[in-house]
Amino acid sequence: MTGTIINVVAVLIGGTLGLLFGARLPERLKGAIVASLGLFTAAFGMKMFFKTENELIVLGALLIGILLGEWWQIEDRLQHLGQVLEARFAPGAEAMSRSQTASTGNFVRGFLTASLIFCIGPLTILGAIQDGLNGNYTTLAVKSILDGFAAMAFASSFGLGVLFSSLVILLFQGGISFITAQLASLLTLQVSPEMVKELITPYVNELTATGGVILIGLAISNLLEIKKIRTGNFLPALVIAPLIVWILKLLGQ
Repeated sequence: MTGTIINVVAVLIGGTLGLLFGARLPERLKGAIVASLGLFTAAFGMKMFFKTENELIVLGALLIGILLGEWWQIEDRLQHLGQVLEARFAPGAEAMSRSQTASTGNFVRGFLTASLIFCIGPLTILGAIQDGLNGNYTTLAVKSILDGFAAMAFASSFGLGVLFSSLVILLFQGGISFITAQLASLLTLQVSPEMVKELITPYVNELTATGGVILIGLAISNLLEIKKIRTGNFLPALVIAPLIVWILKLLGQ
């Protein structure tokens, strides 16, 4: 889990720097930063979507995923988690004026947005698997640099909530590395990074494409605020997409 630890530290350092410098930025400039991040996230999401080899897999994963997400109320649970963290670690926020906090949900908004962006993408899955399988954390080291700068930008606009996305990185990304390491130990596998990449590429491609659509929704809803989308409820689609690929392989498709 070395790569995940590096990633968490990078987000904490970047987020802390964003908090320090963000307090000095005028609200108009913060708004411009968020808009820039929104446009970039939407463009990056579109690039991720083009990784798909079958658009119907992505569509099916999104439809099944949103049904499960709405049933399990994932968005509401994430919102509640953010509110609990805010009450515990930023108790003075409620006493601050609306002009100072930008919105009463700024903490939660930063937490959700950063968590989704940092945990959706090919670098997260591929890097975590490589790290757990043979200790190769090069991919996650590159991701850590990118996430560190992104955390700085997000924290300057959204505040303290961005730093707590490091908990999600630790649990989600670290969990993938831990499970992979245990499976490798159990099966006594000695697999090269090239072989790993070849084996998981079909699954990662569809997961990446599905994650790209979710990022576009995140940009539209949380960053550009064009239309409210309960993006968190789409998260089960990230599991459904590779599952569909596996089922199709079993059927010989």
